[in-house]
Amino acid sequence: MVERVVAPKLQEEDVLFESNLRPLNLRDFLGQTKVKEKVEIFIEAARRRQEALDHVLLYGPPGLGKTTLAHIVANELGVKIHATSGPVIERIADLASILTHLNDGDVFFIDEIHRLNRVVEEYLYSAMEDYKIDLMIGEGPTAKSMKIKLHKFTLIGATTRTGLITSPLRSRFGVDLRLDYYTPEEIERILNRSSRILKVKITDDGAHEISYRSRGTPRIANRLLRRVRDFAEVKADGIINVEVAKSALEMLEVDSLGLDTVDRAILAAIIEKFKGGPVGIETISAAVSEDKDTIEYVYEPYLLRQGLLAKTPRGRTVTSLAYVHLDLKPPHGQGGLFKD
Repeated sequence: MVERVVAPKLQEEDVLFESNLRPLNLRDFLGQTKVKEKVEIFIEAARRRQEALDHVLLYGPPGLGKTTLAHIVANELGVKIHATSGPVIERIADLASILTHLNDGDVFFIDEIHRLNRVVEEYLYSAMEDYKIDLMIGEGPTAKSMKIKLHKFTLIGATTRTGLITSPLRSRFGVDLRLDYYTPEEIERILNRSSRILKVKITDDGAHEISYRSRGTPRIANRLLRRVRDFAEVKADGIINVEVAKSALEMLEVDSLGLDTVDRAILAAIIEKFKGGPVGIETISAAVSEDKDTIEYVYEPYLLRQGLLAKTPRGRTVTSLAYVHLDLKPPHGQGGLFKD
């Protein structure tokens, strides 16, 4: 149930590939400058006082490095990290088992903390504030409550949906950090670092091309890098330059703005089936055969950020930029659309 990782080492199965690209310290964690500055100060202050770091809430879109940052905090503090996710902790007994095995200063990382069972969440409050939990010993009339003192630990919660975190839980985090999308320049630096680890030759213009199609997300950038590497090894001389990058990304159906087939299907459905909107999210979901939550929390934020989609009280509408990007003309009156 619980993944137990001893800092600074990661699990062996991860070292070979994806987690090998993850930095182990703040120095190698590129981007998120303001977040890094805050974390450095809080870690140094806790280290000087020889206390556990205050509880930390990390939030933001998926793929920006919340899990990586949690492991980095443990590495920088020189403590163990006990990692799990909200849905895994189903019972109070599961949580109690983890909490009683924490040592002084350990990091307890809960990914997708907004999906924590509400009963379990309430049980967590006293552990976060007083470092104590109440355990029921026995059953029936003979059952009695026993208060157990815990070692002082640091809870790091990560979520992509802060609106689903209850106010009582959120108020118990002393450090509240939002991770935002990366700039293309920051993604380029990440790609250069990843290419060195993967032992892939990449030119500046090749990294530049991939960075602008990575949606400001390191996870996507590293995934595209691995796929472009495959293309370069089979179809080219193994070196990723701008021509190789463009050809590979075209094969992967990732366009110049970083939109994939689902992004374009969403825009095309609104334009061709609903005359540009407005249209509800449930209707869009049915039209493109994609889960509503996936559209709302994975695809829609990037389309909104690129100015291709707009949210109105009546539903979603596409913008003029979407017509331009898809090479379509806006409708004339109530007429349909046609290509240039």
